Amino acid sequence: MTGLTAFLPPGVLSASLRRLSFSMGILLGLAIGGPAFAGCNDEAAAGVDWTRCYMGERTFLGVDLTAARLRDATFQRSDLSGAKLVRAAAYRAKFVSARLSRAVLDEGNFGEADFSRARLDGASLRGADLRRARFYGADLRKADLSGARLEGADFLEANLSGAVWTEDSRICAEGSIGQCN
Repeated sequence: MTGLTAFLPPGVLSASLRRLSFSMGILLGLAIGGPAFAGCNDEAAAGVDWTRCYMGERTFLGVDLTAARLRDATFQRSDLSGAKLVRAAAYRAKFVSARLSRAVLDEGNFGEADFSRARLDGASLRGADLRRARFYGADLRKADLSGARLEGADFLEANLSGAVWTEDSRICAEGSIGQCN
């Protein structure tokens, strides 16, 4: 045995190396962009990070959530009427039974989001990414979907009466349920 190992009792060096290795791993992980923790208790504001936060059954009337990070967040039965979610990153967010009447979701990423039974009457979803989003039984009366990406979106039993449709900005006929007539 040479150097430092000659003066240490057996097992001390291996335990010390394990602790040092663990500490270095944590520091390295933080230095290269380890997991970011969302501020679930942060106030509603533009650019807020509510990734994976539970915001169910709350009131957010008219709040400005422009460019907010809402990936996998839950807003079940929340009231976001008149809220501004422009360019929000809300991939896989859950808005089940939420109120989004007159909300502005323009240019946001709502891919695979769940809007089942949500009220989106009069909402603006211009240019939004709604691919594979679910709108089962949602109220989209007079909503503006012009320029929205809807590949794979599910509108089963959704009310689209008076909605502005994507392709040619046509207005859906009264009684358009599940599809724009």
